[in-house]
Amino acid sequence: MPWLSTLMGVSVLGALGVTLVRNDKLAKQFTLVVSLIVLALTVAMAVQFSPNGDKFQFAETYDWIPAFGVHYGVAVDGIALVLILLSAILVPIVVLASWHDAEAGKRSVRTYFSLLLVLEAMMIGVFAATDVFLFYVFFEAMLIPMYFMIGSYGGAQRSYAAVKFLLYSLFGGLLMLVAVIALYSIAGKGTFMFPDLVGTIQDVTTQKWLFLGFFIAFAIKAPLWPFHTWLPDAAAQAPAGAAVLLVGVLDKVGTYGMLRFCLELFPDAAKFFTPLVITLSVIGIVYGAIVAIGQTDMKRLIAYTSVSHFGFIAMGVFAMTTSAGAGATLYMVNHGFSTGALFLIAGFLIYRRGSQFIADYGGVQKVAPVLAGTFLVAGLSSLSLPGLSTFVSEFMVLTGTYQRYVVPAVIATVGVILAAIYILWMYQRMMNGPTAESVKSLPDLNAREKWVVAPLVALLLVFGFYPKPLLDVINPAVKDTLSSVSVTDPQPAVPVAQEGQ
Repeated sequence: MPWLSTLMGVSVLGALGVTLVRNDKLAKQFTLVVSLIVLALTVAMAVQFSPNGDKFQFAETYDWIPAFGVHYGVAVDGIALVLILLSAILVPIVVLASWHDAEAGKRSVRTYFSLLLVLEAMMIGVFAATDVFLFYVFFEAMLIPMYFMIGSYGGAQRSYAAVKFLLYSLFGGLLMLVAVIALYSIAGKGTFMFPDLVGTIQDVTTQKWLFLGFFIAFAIKAPLWPFHTWLPDAAAQAPAGAAVLLVGVLDKVGTYGMLRFCLELFPDAAKFFTPLVITLSVIGIVYGAIVAIGQTDMKRLIAYTSVSHFGFIAMGVFAMTTSAGAGATLYMVNHGFSTGALFLIAGFLIYRRGSQFIADYGGVQKVAPVLAGTFLVAGLSSLSLPGLSTFVSEFMVLTGTYQRYVVPAVIATVGVILAAIYILWMYQRMMNGPTAESVKSLPDLNAREKWVVAPLVALLLVFGFYPKPLLDVINPAVKDTLSSVSVTDPQPAVPVAQEGQ
């Protein structure tokens, strides 16, 4: 069965179907059903995936533009599979959470939910693409639905935020397009298929220039410091559901691209630029956390926490150890769940109170204990509390980085301390203390909203105690990637004693 094409096809057909529905409530329900079908199909595909089988599975390859060697080529390894699962899980949750997001927009409710399904198809496609040109097409096409979701349904500064998001992304995409064309020409293989291009560029200087073309595009998308400045504006102005997909999935395309393309296509250049990337990552970890502490807008605060988290992910990718690489991939998934929960609960608060500012809240715990409790769990996950899923990811990144880069790993731990400050201080100001007059009548989560947060909280707890199912899929793919880069894990400084000695 052509699993990946089916997933994208169901999403696109669902998007077209939504536009034909004339009732807004029915359009929402139809979108939810379609997204649940995509999730069920994704789970069915994942069950058939063999972690120790071929690197790329469920492969489909068809000629698209034969004259230029462009193919419709899709397949997944363990890294792409978990990110597609992340996308498929978040979309129905976002649909259910976005019941009222589109009502005040410039365009129709049906258009908003149609854009959600189009975006889902693009997200699946970008992680599944094994043709570099096809990857670029999906990489750029994702911008269109997100641009309209921010620009038509966002906050007061939505036009500015949407244009800034688009311009930054288009600039990065232009650099990558130049690098893609140069890679095709220099490789001389007559194809854009990723497996055929691996190992074809031998000249180190050429690798460095092509690496920069890809890396800058991915650093903007991620976003890695100092390419991050578009994110706080876009996340703050986007509807809560769109912000979840923007930070939880779209930005992962950047770190996924670093791991997939930068390392495997340009291994020598990746090793050359590793000290620079590690430095930028550590700066991003500390900078994002410090700036988050000073935020007065809860959505901007959450956005800056993500700048810090993406620093951890990029550091894990370029540490080039099995533990750090697997931790970085797991971090991409767990960050989507924890930050997604924070954005959605923040969206529920904003819908009730009509304000994004932290100072406009206080004592919410007394009037809405379930809302406050779920916000606390999501916040504790964001600061990587042991027992919640992000702790495992962060611990693996730090220990894996420490194996090869001791000083950056030690400095990065400062971000863990700062995370406790910005999360707990925000929670204390909003949820504890005297109940503000403006929130005394604030209702608690309703049944629909509980269905939104319950799966996310459950996933944070389950993968906090039992991440093995994900790691069993991720580890072989990461080991294969590092093998293609010709790096091995550093040996312990102290020999490990053999059994019986």
